[in-house]
Amino acid sequence: MLTRRRLLTAGLVLAALPRLASALRAGDAAPEAQLDRAQSRRFRAWLTRLVEEQVRRPNPRWTHRDCAGLVRFAAAEAFSVHDDAWRQHNGFIGVSLPPPLELGAAQRQLLRNRWLTETGEVAAYASAAALIQHNSRFLGRDVAQAEAGDLLFYDQGDDQHLMVWMGGWLAYHTGSVTRNDNGLRAVSIKDLLQWKDTRWRPLAGNPNFAGLYRFSFLAA
Repeated sequence: MLTRRRLLTAGLVLAALPRLASALRAGDAAPEAQLDRAQSRRFRAWLTRLVEEQVRRPNPRWTHRDCAGLVRFAAAEAFSVHDDAWRQHNGFIGVSLPPPLELGAAQRQLLRNRWLTETGEVAAYASAAALIQHNSRFLGRDVAQAEAGDLLFYDQGDDQHLMVWMGGWLAYHTGSVTRNDNGLRAVSIKDLLQWKDTRWRPLAGNPNFAGLYRFSFLAA
């Protein structure tokens, strides 16, 4: 049986969903889903910690193995309740982790696995392009502006690609998985700026580098 508190939380979430979708279309998060500065710092810490863990040791619960899937999985786990059961399921028993996000139940439900798609629906799945175009805000094309957890977006014509800024280095998934290669990569910004294939250099003069983006729900 639903308690009165759970019914109230569910009502708040349902009431906020139309505002969430509308705000995301405008490139910003609904007030109910917006993180404050302290929560934003903690989310960044959780996101990058979880991305780093995938680079080291991919979680079998992560099923959509591509660049957008890496971002969605890390964000969903960052917004999870990090209790003992979560630690057990994710292999974090006895491991130091970032401080809790301290989200309310309604705020958590508005944020976890809720992305605006190309069709205007709110769903757990969103492509790389949708994560950028409908769930993030443009910062510019100078990586010096980047903070941990920001996204670098590349448009290679028929293919779009994301990298996660980890602070001095980047993590990404190639989009391909083989028996001997899980597709995960870590590269320093120094190396990326000198990458042999110039399409991947994060420079303002590179037409394939669309720029630097930040999740709309993070504090400016």
